[in-house]
Amino acid sequence: MRIIFKLFFFISSFGLLTLFASNVLATVNDSNITKEEVNEFVIKSIPGMTYDKLTEFQKKAVLNQMIERRLYLEDAKKMNIENNPLYKESLKKLKENLLLDFWMKERVEEIEISEDAAKRYYRASIEKFTQPASVKVRHILVATEEDALAIIAKLQHSKNIRKKFIELAKSESIGPSSKNGGELDWFVYEQMVPEFSEAAFSLKKGEITTQPVKTQFGYHIIYLEDKKEKSLIPYEKVKPQIVKALRMERFKIKLESLSKKLKKTANISVK
Repeated sequence: MRIIFKLFFFISSFGLLTLFASNVLATVNDSNITKEEVNEFVIKSIPGMTYDKLTEFQKKAVLNQMIERRLYLEDAKKMNIENNPLYKESLKKLKENLLLDFWMKERVEEIEISEDAAKRYYRASIEKFTQPASVKVRHILVATEEDALAIIAKLQHSKNIRKKFIELAKSESIGPSSKNGGELDWFVYEQMVPEFSEAAFSLKKGEITTQPVKTQFGYHIIYLEDKKEKSLIPYEKVKPQIVKALRMERFKIKLESLSKKLKKTANISVK
């Protein structure tokens, strides 16, 4: 029984050590750089991005920055920067600012917002919570009207317009989206040049423009993948945002009375 327990302990410990080791991306003078540290750095630098989403080239570049940072920190410690009077004064100010940030966060979060107040704010700010209509399209960009008309003719004679459109976008389009079959991200009317948006928003799902769309970039053929009509964002989705806004509004008012209260009990001398 004791032998089995020792074996189990060894396997468990080895597993934990392996897990820990796999979390370490680099070691600089016996100091580990973990995946969590690198991921935190990536998220702060590029909101919405994580280390795992980076390309291999980007991962190497980010990790190299982290290694260099660790080396610079070590060099700073060797130079005894921590005992520099200016450093100490700056550190004191940073701590004070951080303290105030946490103080404000706690003061704001202690303010209670009723469901009724949040819903009143929502009803009064309908336009703010309304999503404009948007479309998702594919497009083929060519240099001349003749080229555009020839492509439209090919598409109109195709049994599967979408499949043919993707094929022609890859082979004929001179636009940067050609490698993706002409696919563009969702966009609202104002995000594109007027001629392009007008044509795109006039289409029905699965349709193409039957006339070339001229812009300063050239001639476009547009295929409508999908469309979202103008819509109101549900209250539950924006409730946290509303509560935060109302808390900040009330905090500003509360701050004035708190300032007066604190001044009354403080020993203040202005010279």
